[in-house]
Amino acid sequence: MTPAAHPNISVLMQLDLQNLDACTNIFAGDFIWHYFNPRLPDVHGDYCGVDGLKQFFAIMNNQSSGSFRVNKIDGWTVGDELVVTQVCNQMNFEGQDMEFDAIVVWRIVNSEIAEAWDIPAINTIRKS
Repeated sequence: MTPAAHPNISVLMQLDLQNLDACTNIFAGDFIWHYFNPRLPDVHGDYCGVDGLKQFFAIMNNQSSGSFRVNKIDGWTVGDELVVTQVCNQMNFEGQDMEFDAIVVWRIVNSEIAEAWDIPAINTIRKS
């Protein structure tokens, strides 16, 4: 994702998934992370606040023996409130290295991330 004139892209440029404690100021107090993945029913669901997002990533790291990685590909704005990011996730799951595409739709209000929907492409997983 390259910097752009839209202020919501600038907000997401401050997001450090490896160090969420360093960027808590860009999250709304009532932030919600929605994860849709019926193939991982133990992970599928809503996570509230930055602590909830940390919990989500901890679960994904546990599911993948610490190998879960998010590689940003691109991002674009939709109106004044939404940003869509395209990512390629990598992980080892049940002994198999794999990668899969996903989009995350971010809702940003008053320069704070208020909500996000993480939608993986679960039918086109690539094994490596």
